Amino acid sequence: MTDQYYEDAYRSWRSSLHTLMSDASCLALWQERRFGFAHSVGSLLCGPAGDSPGVTGAVLYGVFIPGTGLCYVGQTQEADRRLRDLPVGESHHLANTIPPELWERVVVVQWPALLEKTPAEEQAAAAELGSLICGLALEHMLQLATTPPLNSRRRHRDGDWRPRNQAQSRSRGANHSAALPGLWRLTWEAWSDLSARKVPPNGESVLTTSAGRVVFPATAHESPQH
Repeated sequence: MTDQYYEDAYRSWRSSLHTLMSDASCLALWQERRFGFAHSVGSLLCGPAGDSPGVTGAVLYGVFIPGTGLCYVGQTQEADRRLRDLPVGESHHLANTIPPELWERVVVVQWPALLEKTPAEEQAAAAELGSLICGLALEHMLQLATTPPLNSRRRHRDGDWRPRNQAQSRSRGANHSAALPGLWRLTWEAWSDLSARKVPPNGESVLTTSAGRVVFPATAHESPQH
């Protein structure tokens, strides 16, 4: 993409926003439409889906967009709260950078459900580490394996962005990642499976497995109510 093409696209985006918020009634419509869509995506991410119950507790998640593919990986211990907020952006930066209207898919892995398939000694190690450290360790390994661009730079107070060297990280997750080889393998298999799933032919926006779910926000955006 040339610099001029990029600048033209940026000006077009700003012009479209001026139109969408050109007066008070348009601003209200913009607010209602955007929040309504974000709320629906949050419900798909952690609400009941078919025979599957809602998502709670500890999860790994990642957001994919067209062209880039996987752009962000995160973890939370409070899936019901964090995943609902993810597209709204009240306490998470992602939606402020990439609007959920552009998200292609969101993968959610409920890794605690995989822990019982690991050896007893690894289950004991995980219990000693605690859920938070396990989640951070899996997040670190997934970021290291996939190098999502929004996790590969860090924002600084001077307004600049600087690269993060995940391989040399001394974070709590990085320091304990070697303790969970079996859980990491199962998590990676579940992640790879969900990441490769196709949009359901029946037009559904969420597909669930025993290890998690994948949500297709673009399908939800194209539905009549949006």
